[in-house]
Amino acid sequence: MRVRPFDRRDFLRGGGAALALGALSACASGPARLGAAGDAADYDPLPPLAPIRARADRIIAITVCTRPFRAQGPRIESERLGRKTVVHHYGHGGSGWSLSWGSARLAVREALATKVGDIAVIGCGAIGLTSALAAQRAGLKVTIYARERPPEVRSMRATGVWSPDSRYCTAANATPEAIARWETMARDSLQSWQWLLGLPGTPVEWRDGYALSDLPFGGRGGEAPGEPEYANLLPLIRALWPRAQDIPRGAHPFPVPYVRRYTQMVFNISAYARLLIDDFERAGGRIETREFATPGELEKLPEKTIINATGYGARALFGDESVIPVRGQIARLVPQPEVDYGLSYGDLNVVPRRDGIVVQTGAPGDFGNADATPDRRESEAAVERLARLMAALRRA
Repeated sequence: MRVRPFDRRDFLRGGGAALALGALSACASGPARLGAAGDAADYDPLPPLAPIRARADRIIAITVCTRPFRAQGPRIESERLGRKTVVHHYGHGGSGWSLSWGSARLAVREALATKVGDIAVIGCGAIGLTSALAAQRAGLKVTIYARERPPEVRSMRATGVWSPDSRYCTAANATPEAIARWETMARDSLQSWQWLLGLPGTPVEWRDGYALSDLPFGGRGGEAPGEPEYANLLPLIRALWPRAQDIPRGAHPFPVPYVRRYTQMVFNISAYARLLIDDFERAGGRIETREFATPGELEKLPEKTIINATGYGARALFGDESVIPVRGQIARLVPQPEVDYGLSYGDLNVVPRRDGIVVQTGAPGDFGNADATPDRRESEAAVERLARLMAALRRA
């Protein structure tokens, strides 16, 4: 079985959704393709949409991530290292936050096979924290060793949307085994995310968004320059969330002829990371600040089983050059509680998080680019594009 190539712009013209960015372990990104819309006459009326105050002086943060992409998909397997067993758990591309719970269960299964009671987790990002919690729930005692912890870890730079097949693997590597593993992780993760709805701090919530286009939906585009063809896997689970809706002209306030409403899950990463750490520590977990330069240094740990959740860091630590960085930059604007909708227009994507309105665009040369230096001009240009959309929205 092979899955047709994922087309980044096909989502905008055919499905509607938002781009998600993130960081070392989970730097999401690539459009979350939500599937074809229903009959244009069958849509829910739009509520009043509060304009976003899009100005460069309202940018409160600009961050850059390096998504850890592997053409063959995440590495989840065990390796002997001297007298230790290392369970590798990294390389999720832009799918880290989204797949974290289902992926963690697979990694913990490998750890349980070593039949030890205490384990170590290396890394304190999205994958490391969920691996640690999943291990605790399986009855293991866990210590996390990491150079950084939230908010310093790169996972905190994610856009924060459900994007489970974002740069998961290439179309050429979408083997039956890879597809089956992805579907298991995606379904398990989505179920876990549902249990986080309605909690204090709103770590996760469902939000509507609007894909805008100057051309009819349904055309085909291509990958960003220099990027491979990715596997489009979402059709396998597309029935698990609301379908998109085409909004006819005259029924929306946007200055474009074609609008498609989508519903997406948004992760409020600041609140969510704090929740993960609190849950881990309440269950007896311990986080120790430590940096590892070589695999041999892991042998000094007291635990015999180690889950390696270092994300892009695995490239340097284990010399795994199959991990390719894919740069992504986001800006956050001052939060506006009244703005409860996302936007997607070409390569401009907006996500209404509680800790700030995320504004993101793509840039040529992101694939294979490990430079994490923010480019303020890029973000200011994106905010200016958003400002022009908002000016037209006010006039409508």
